[in-house]
Amino acid sequence: MKRILFQGDSITDAGRSRDNFYGLGWGYAYLAAGTLGNDQPNEYEFINRGISGNRVIDVYARIKDDFINLKPDYASIYVGVNDVWHEITRQNGLDTEKFEKIYTMLIDEVLEACPGIKLMLIAPYVLEGRSTCSTEEMPDRLERFQKDVAEKAAVTKKLAQKYNFPLIELQPAFDEACKRAPSTYWSGDGVHPSVYGHELIKRLWLETFEKMK
Repeated sequence: MKRILFQGDSITDAGRSRDNFYGLGWGYAYLAAGTLGNDQPNEYEFINRGISGNRVIDVYARIKDDFINLKPDYASIYVGVNDVWHEITRQNGLDTEKFEKIYTMLIDEVLEACPGIKLMLIAPYVLEGRSTCSTEEMPDRLERFQKDVAEKAAVTKKLAQKYNFPLIELQPAFDEACKRAPSTYWSGDGVHPSVYGHELIKRLWLETFEKMK
């Protein structure tokens, strides 16, 4: 049985149980596992190690326990928005240069320890929402979110091209979805997807996974 690892921040975490090794939460990881497990029973096992609030440096800090030791055959990594959000709200984010440096170290160490692994990268997105539009002492808050998240997404794309990894670009997908319904339909705060937003990510994840097999 092949092992699939979902790695990332709160969007991947999605309320997963820490007491259940196979706890998947209720987000795109859960939805993707449900569809794939139903279509191809007993072919895969699914593990979610997303942690709410994580920046790329936090994922890197737990690389041994929550990545390498799990020996996944396939893995997706979804980070970037907290590297922006934490800087805007706490002055504790990562600039784009540091983000790229740490992300590269993360990938290199995973590939060295798990040479047969197949990786998928997911580039972050941001929409207009309650949190992103908050103007508490920052009138240009949404613009800063958009600019900095776009930079992190560009780095993610650059790394996917460098290592020849499949890539999911969420910003254009959500921008297109916002032509069908308001941004708050897909994400109330502009960062965390609604159930409909998670379904969108799940569909893209499954389409991309088919290219990895």
